[in-house]
Amino acid sequence: MPMADSVIKEVSSNKCFGGYQKVFSHESKELGCSMNFAVYLPPQAVEGKGKVKVPAIYWLSGLTCTEQNFIQKAGAQRYAAEHNVAIVGPDTSPRGLSIPGEDDSWDFGSGAGFYVDATQDPWKSNYRMYSYVTKELPEIIVANFPVQPGSQSITGHSMGGHGALVIALKNPGKYRSASAFCPISNPLKCPWGQKAFSGYLGPDQAAWSSWDATELVKNYSGPALNILVDQGTEDQFYKESQLLPENLKDAAKKADVPLTLNLREGYDHSYFFVSTFIGDHIAHHAKFLKS
Repeated sequence: MPMADSVIKEVSSNKCFGGYQKVFSHESKELGCSMNFAVYLPPQAVEGKGKVKVPAIYWLSGLTCTEQNFIQKAGAQRYAAEHNVAIVGPDTSPRGLSIPGEDDSWDFGSGAGFYVDATQDPWKSNYRMYSYVTKELPEIIVANFPVQPGSQSITGHSMGGHGALVIALKNPGKYRSASAFCPISNPLKCPWGQKAFSGYLGPDQAAWSSWDATELVKNYSGPALNILVDQGTEDQFYKESQLLPENLKDAAKKADVPLTLNLREGYDHSYFFVSTFIGDHIAHHAKFLKS
């Protein structure tokens, strides 16, 4: 039965590869607004005879996205059905809070929560995407859907890749595996990260390190965490040094954290790239979720 404090409303439901792609809304306590999230339930988790609880993969989207981009463009449902896993995808920020400046730019504010818990006014009361993704949303998922508690992995794209890596590294043992498509790997050293962290976390760069995957992996201590990263060589943001995956790879190697970085020749930053390799990422997670 759903928890009393996690009332959810179904927004849409579409049959897909024998399962259902659904979207729900709810009132978030962490974010102080109404939020949407997507859930794909594979055939084995659908109501009816033989229904079972399945592992969950959390997907975090990138700048300007909502919960819709991934479920419409990535083609992940086919692979989720084959591997018998659910996929959960939240929105990328709070919405409609009327905070001054929240809609002024595409890479800060609405659609750009960066999966941190802000510490600066006027953002700190609502821009708490880290706590939303790691605490509030998983509680709602476990309470309302046939997923296995504690059997989860995390992945994402661009800003969401940053979020996935940071969340996995900050929570040793909580996620069986992590992966990312063209993640913002070292935000302390790129314009996107510097802009977002200055606004959400303040001017003290020492406080930024705990939200940077390259810095976090240097001191990772916990159960084995296998990380998969795919990066397109024709990604304009890779060429502009916004992503810096080599910094992450070097830091992981020195820390003896297993990380595979695939440089994919000719691919860009788009969902054409994501859709090409999403099957590999779901297989990567399924291996660890079922071990």
